[in-house]
Amino acid sequence: MQTLHTIADFRRARGKVAGDLGLAPTMGFLHEGHLELVRRARAENDAVAVSIFVNPTQFGPAEDFKEYPRDLDRDLELLAKEGVALVFNPSPEEMYPPGHGTGIDTGPVSAPLEGSRRPGHFRGVATVVAKLFNIVQPNRAYFGQKDAQQVQVIKRMARDLDFPLEIVAVPTVREPDGLAMSSRNIYLDPRQRVAARCLYRGLTLAGERWAQGERDGGALRALVNETIEPEPLAAIDYVSVADVETLHELEGAAGPAALVSVAVRFGKVRLIDNVVLGGV
Repeated sequence: MQTLHTIADFRRARGKVAGDLGLAPTMGFLHEGHLELVRRARAENDAVAVSIFVNPTQFGPAEDFKEYPRDLDRDLELLAKEGVALVFNPSPEEMYPPGHGTGIDTGPVSAPLEGSRRPGHFRGVATVVAKLFNIVQPNRAYFGQKDAQQVQVIKRMARDLDFPLEIVAVPTVREPDGLAMSSRNIYLDPRQRVAARCLYRGLTLAGERWAQGERDGGALRALVNETIEPEPLAAIDYVSVADVETLHELEGAAGPAALVSVAVRFGKVRLIDNVVLGGV
C-alpha cells in the first residue's frame, strides 16, 4: 500500500495501476462503515484507492473542524489489512492552494435538509469530491447511504458534469442496537449513547407503518417525531419524509418510494440517519 500526500505523487502512482480502480472518499477516523465501502470497492474493481482528508470547506464557522477526530496511523493500519492499493492523504494547502476560489453550485437538491441548516456545506462537499474525481480518476466511487442527501448531490454533480464514473451507494452499517456508525459517535457520553437509539426506533417504526400500507407523508413524519420527542436528551433538528431523488417534502400520498431522514442533537453532538422506504 502506498500513501501519497501530493497530487503529483498520487497521479504518478495512479498511472501505474492497471484495470478498474474504485475510490472510497473519507475524512478518516475509520469505522466499519468506511471499511464496508472499501470491501465493496475491492469486490467490484481491480484495485482500491482511499482518500483521507478532513475537508475544511464543508464545515461551517461553528462546526467541529478542529475537533473532528483524527488517527492516521490507525486508519492506515486498517486499510493495509483490507488490501488497499493507494491512500491519498493531502494537506488542506495541497487541495486549496493560495488563490483557490472555484466551487461547485450543486443546485436544488442541496437546498433542503442539511443544505438549509449548514449553508455552504454541499458546495464544499461537491468541490472536494470533484477534485478527488479529477485527481484519482476512478472507475467507481463509493459513498455511504447514511449521508443520503450527499449521495444525491454527488450523483447529480457527476451526471451534470459528465464525470465518466459510476457512483455506488452502500447501505448504512449499524451498531448492534441500530445506531448508524459515525465518526462523531465517539463524542456521545454513555447516557447520550443510549438515548441515541431513538433515531433508529423512529425510522424502524416508519418502515413498519409503510409495510402496513401507510403512504401519507405527514403521518409518517408525525410518527417519527412522536417516537423521538419523548427522549429528554434528544433535540430534533428535522424529521423529513421526501422524494428519494429530488428531496422535496411529501405531503399526502407518497409515490412508490420515500426517503425518511432525521437530524437530532444530543448535547453538542449532531447525528443524522435515514431509511429508504419502497422500491429504490
